[in-house]
Amino acid sequence: MTPAEESKSDNTQLSEDVPTLEAEVVEMTAEQERAIQTIQDLLKAEDVKNGIYHHTEIHALKQEKLRLGVDIQFRTNKINRIRLGIDGMQPGEDPNGFAF
Repeated sequence: MTPAEESKSDNTQLSEDVPTLEAEVVEMTAEQERAIQTIQDLLKAEDVKNGIYHHTEIHALKQEKLRLGVDIQFRTNKINRIRLGIDGMQPGEDPNGFAF
């Protein structure tokens, strides 16, 4: 399995490949921007006087936008951990051997 396939699968394990993670962040950011634009378009298209509402679609898109934000943050954090050399450590484990 390639790093890109590994990271996009339902597996909670993200890729260890920084370029793959960075590409996913760019892709997800673009997807998030499209969701924001669609939300704005739907809000503009609503017509209360004529009973035209898009609340279901707007709500679903807002949830998707938030999910993408979380996924972007996970990948950004993973990139930072890899670059700092602390990825794979157990919680509370310090690379210098000190607890604090």
